[in-house]
Amino acid sequence: MLNNHTYYSFRYGTIPIRELLKMAAEKGMDTLAITDINTTAACLDFVRLSEQYGIRPVLGIDFRHGARQLYVGLARNNEGFKELNDFLSEYLHSKTPLPEAPPPLGNCFIVYPLHNIPERPLGDHEYIGVSTGDLSRFPFLPWSAQPRKTVILQPVTFRNKADFNAHRLLRAIDNNTLLSKLPKSEEGDPAHVMMNVADLEKSFAAYPEMIRNTRSVLDRCTIEFEFGDSHPHKNLQTYTGSAASDDELLLRLCEEGLRYRYPNPSPRIHERLEKELSIIREKGFVSYFLINWDITSYARSKGYFYVGRGSGANSVVAYLLRITDVDPIELDLYFERFINLYRKNPPDFDIDFSWKDREDVTQYIFSRFPHVALLATYTTFQYRAVVRELGKVFGLPSHEIDALAEGRLPGSRDEQMDYYARLILRYGKLIEGFPNHLSVHAGGILISEKPIHYYTATDLPPKGYPTTHFDMIIAEDVGLYKFDILSQRGLSKIRETLDIIGESRGPDEVPDIHDINRFKNDEPVKELLREGKAIGCFYVESPAMRMLLKKLRVDDYLGLVAASSIIRPGVAQSGMMREYILRFRYPEKRKEAHPVLMKIMPETFGVMVYQEDVIKVAHYFAGLTLAEADVLRRGMSGKFRSRVEFNKVKDKYFSNCREKGYSDEETREIWRQIESFAGYAFAKGHSASYAVESYQSLFLKAYYPLEYMVATINNFGGFYRTEFYAHEARLHGATLHPPCVNHSTMDTRLFGKEIYLGFILVKDLEQKVVHALVAEREANGLYSDMEDFVDRVPVSLEQLTLLIRIGAFLFTGKNKKELRWKAHFMLGHAKKSQPEKSLFKTPKPNFTLPELALETYEDAFDEFELLGFPLTNPFELLREPPLSMTAVRQFPELVGQQITIYGYLVTVKNTNTTNKKRMHFGTFLDHEGAFIDTVHFPPVAARYPFRGRGIYSLTGKVVEEFEYYTLEVERMEKAIFIDDPRYAG
Repeated sequence: MLNNHTYYSFRYGTIPIRELLKMAAEKGMDTLAITDINTTAACLDFVRLSEQYGIRPVLGIDFRHGARQLYVGLARNNEGFKELNDFLSEYLHSKTPLPEAPPPLGNCFIVYPLHNIPERPLGDHEYIGVSTGDLSRFPFLPWSAQPRKTVILQPVTFRNKADFNAHRLLRAIDNNTLLSKLPKSEEGDPAHVMMNVADLEKSFAAYPEMIRNTRSVLDRCTIEFEFGDSHPHKNLQTYTGSAASDDELLLRLCEEGLRYRYPNPSPRIHERLEKELSIIREKGFVSYFLINWDITSYARSKGYFYVGRGSGANSVVAYLLRITDVDPIELDLYFERFINLYRKNPPDFDIDFSWKDREDVTQYIFSRFPHVALLATYTTFQYRAVVRELGKVFGLPSHEIDALAEGRLPGSRDEQMDYYARLILRYGKLIEGFPNHLSVHAGGILISEKPIHYYTATDLPPKGYPTTHFDMIIAEDVGLYKFDILSQRGLSKIRETLDIIGESRGPDEVPDIHDINRFKNDEPVKELLREGKAIGCFYVESPAMRMLLKKLRVDDYLGLVAASSIIRPGVAQSGMMREYILRFRYPEKRKEAHPVLMKIMPETFGVMVYQEDVIKVAHYFAGLTLAEADVLRRGMSGKFRSRVEFNKVKDKYFSNCREKGYSDEETREIWRQIESFAGYAFAKGHSASYAVESYQSLFLKAYYPLEYMVATINNFGGFYRTEFYAHEARLHGATLHPPCVNHSTMDTRLFGKEIYLGFILVKDLEQKVVHALVAEREANGLYSDMEDFVDRVPVSLEQLTLLIRIGAFLFTGKNKKELRWKAHFMLGHAKKSQPEKSLFKTPKPNFTLPELALETYEDAFDEFELLGFPLTNPFELLREPPLSMTAVRQFPELVGQQITIYGYLVTVKNTNTTNKKRMHFGTFLDHEGAFIDTVHFPPVAARYPFRGRGIYSLTGKVVEEFEYYTLEVERMEKAIFIDDPRYAG
């Protein structure tokens, strides 16, 4: 069969790869060509899986213009597959329609359908395809007299009628049209199902040469790829061009790094370095280290901040090359978690850059190395989204679609409506999980030894870089391992804080942000850690992390590293987080640890905290080999493709434990703890990398809180909304001002202790207006009043009104109502002010306006509308004063008592209990600005739901655990704000 589609023919095909192969085997096929429409997304996985079904794979592409088939290309060999990918990629990149006939492709066969035969003699590699549907008219066509140029082209797109119906729905979704209006030209043929070999040959019995040609074409096609860990990786093999030069360079860089990192290296460091270098060379990973060194060296040359994390931080070589800033010797990081002799795939470096810098780093990688592509991911149809799309396709009203998406059948008595609803739910289940379209991986970049088109065609999405048609799992299967170039806002905050310090305090005041040892021993930083006062400080600012820090009372580096990992869901939900806190705070509890586990993990008191603890426990406790232990660790990561190996190792774990004489109870308990790591736990080096960045953030907050909060606001915060970083700045002595035409830019700015919010925060304010007003101010000085502003800046009445309402002209001393009247007089009949250069200022007419009083709190409601939050205390906006003035600082004296406290909602975390009931964890601010942490168990969560932002009356019991106080809410009511004074009366 020459023309077979999987469901990777996006919004057209319906058959999973395995199903297609299984069906082919059952139908008597021994060779099968996969030819998805304008994509190679399924090709490599098809080849990998085909051996399991006894199928010899052939790769090709069904080239189409929309749904209209132009021709099918089949690769005669790997060079032919590259030619097909080169050709398709050219048109995918340029976004131009494919030509009616392809250029000569020397290693490919081209098959034309009857409706698109070139009006020229066909080449030796070109054929005409005939389907069963064409047989009735084929004898009347000129080509019937030349059967030597014909082959069977029977498309396979569906398994059955249900697939065809799903296909029509997908086509309607793709065309954004009602199913009833879908043109037939956009559909496939319901006859495009797979036939038995015997039935197919019987259909074409009158054309034996056509059958022979088809077999001949398939027999002359071969494709070969190596899969699995037993083969060398396909990444760029050498950095310098030769393995010997790579070795020499790596050694020289390590010697330079020793002088920088360890001025007086101990024998232990030299031994560790020799061990790592030996394994890195033996495994062929030298170029991988050098490429990462190259990328990070470029970043340093540009002054970019970055954090090297992941298991790569377990390597002293990575530390010496400055790929990471985590000292694996200090932390006793387990190198075998990173690389061991049993590991086939290259090591894992995740390098975080500022979100402002990553684009330039990516551009550098694409210009520096020859064969580079971004890695794709597959966006799949999710059930609720499918139901919504199908509701539109069937023309259902929006309220019916909403009901279906929420899992409710509409309450209509209309039998026809009920029929459509059930149809939608039925096909929604069928389509759920189908690939929808290609997307771009968060940070994966491939740097290949061979051109990327040997493996895949590429798209050119808006990012502007070639992007593969396969995802990370398939790339790893074929031996292509990604470089993770990621971005995060935390690094941008650190860098911008240093810039602000330099501007406001002078360049000599800028601290050395890489002096981590100083930060670790700094008492104000330790105090912030112990008290969980970490708002704005990377991941340690989350409510859960602040809670953990306060319970642990941790104030050292190793404690923070451990906290970074035990907060992960798997460890927390297994109960081991609480056990760790108990053993951390109460040394006598450590005696309860299993003696073998305590010996393996003394630093964490016998509690598994990190990913490598799984390796240690499996190896030392259960007696698995390091290779088997790594299989177990990978199986817990959620990325493991085959569960067969994992289950073998699991069985060996239990049999080994029985041989060692462990009781079934303790064996099962340790396995339960191992299982809790599934998909969640950090490698220790990863946690250590995060801890370094947290120390940098905490230091800046301790000594430069206003600069740090301004940088946080300018980088769009973190866990919380901008409002709460503004609140935090106010707690540190800042006076907050709304955006001002004389002080603000697009970003928020700091003047001493005065903070002027940035114009970027103002809803609907156009960037071009902001750029114009800032450029004019910098060129010709401050604005004297609003009239001066209008004379100098092109601005519409609508945009000027926004500036007035947000308070950008408060410096004039005029109230907003008066300014808005004047704005209407000046611009009421003009689309926009048209500033003109003049030697003399034209006097403006004086307007006599009635006295226009501004109601109290009008500004607050303008700020609510335009900024999303008021600059005044929200408690002042309550219609009735709070019935209780209880504050969080009183909680230690109120433990066990029922109280009522008023809180301004910050954030809510929704979660499910073990029996799938909904509950909430809330974070509020009390009237003094302190955080209230609340728990809403399922009965309360159901009875008293959150009703959006605002102030709530919270009644419940104060609970204490490890000197951390929470409110277990029993009743919650939203307090009412005053009526909007802008519309009163």
